[in-house]
Amino acid sequence: MKTLLIIDVQNDFMPGGSLPVPEGSKIVPVINSIQSKFDLVVATQDWHPQDHISLASNHAGKSTFEEIELYGKPQTLWPDHCVQGTGGAEFHPDLNTTKWEAIFRKGTDKNIDSYSGFYDNGHLKSTGLSGYLKEKGVSQLFLCGLAADICVYFSTHDAFKEGFACFFIEDASQPLDLEGFKELKKKMEYLGIQIISAADIQ
Repeated sequence: MKTLLIIDVQNDFMPGGSLPVPEGSKIVPVINSIQSKFDLVVATQDWHPQDHISLASNHAGKSTFEEIELYGKPQTLWPDHCVQGTGGAEFHPDLNTTKWEAIFRKGTDKNIDSYSGFYDNGHLKSTGLSGYLKEKGVSQLFLCGLAADICVYFSTHDAFKEGFACFFIEDASQPLDLEGFKELKKKMEYLGIQIISAADIQ
């Protein structure tokens, strides 16, 4: 079953949001144009409690984008974003959600961040996404969304490790750091993850 996974296309990651991805809004019409080509469409939604450990506002004396260590891994301290129940956490208003069968929320545990749609950053807890897709008989997984170098990259990496044939849709995604993402694309290609454009989808 050919499946599209749309990652975190939310207002806070758009121009004017609290953690904007450069030109993030330009992916919305691309994503809308490809959804009909898939048997199954699912999405993830960053959904943080206000006291989430990844938010710089919860660390006295710390600044946004400063790095701390958490569970032995580096943790960037982000501006408040995608806080549960806020407008910034909602999906972009022009995004067509009518074909979506399920939405998997992530980052809900205040004590650990969750870039991937499959696991938290410590791989301590699953979101249930992998089991859901496997039960549906998914073999090919096409991934897109925001930000390409963070949540989309970690989701793609985990999807590959879970045994799915992975396709990254480049023009339906935008990175926060364009230069850094060039190296991540090389890593994806090395693993055998195919980097494609929306026009390549049959």
